[in-house]
Amino acid sequence: MDPEHARQRLAEERTRIEREIAGHGEEQASDEPKDSGDQANELEQTDTDNALRAESRQALEAIERAEARLDEGTYGVSVVSGDPIPDERLEAIPWADRNVGEEPGGRG
Repeated sequence: MDPEHARQRLAEERTRIEREIAGHGEEQASDEPKDSGDQANELEQTDTDNALRAESRQALEAIERAEARLDEGTYGVSVVSGDPIPDERLEAIPWADRNVGEEPGGRG
């Protein structure tokens, strides 16, 4: 993938993820006693929002690592095997740092 296109895709994804984080509001503690009814639903929503926020932060960290690889000239190369990462994968997941078969736990 062309480095400038990669930077553009990473910037787009960064913006999208930052909006998602903002959409989930401020992180809230969910260590209140679990109660029934509406409070339980609110606590469940808080837990879900906190989990989504954490996942989004991890994606932002992955984007930062991908930007560093761009600067170093190693973007688009697997950090595991050193093999090229297909452009199709980088288009779908611009922060990908390995090939599908190299994902931990068979993810991909």
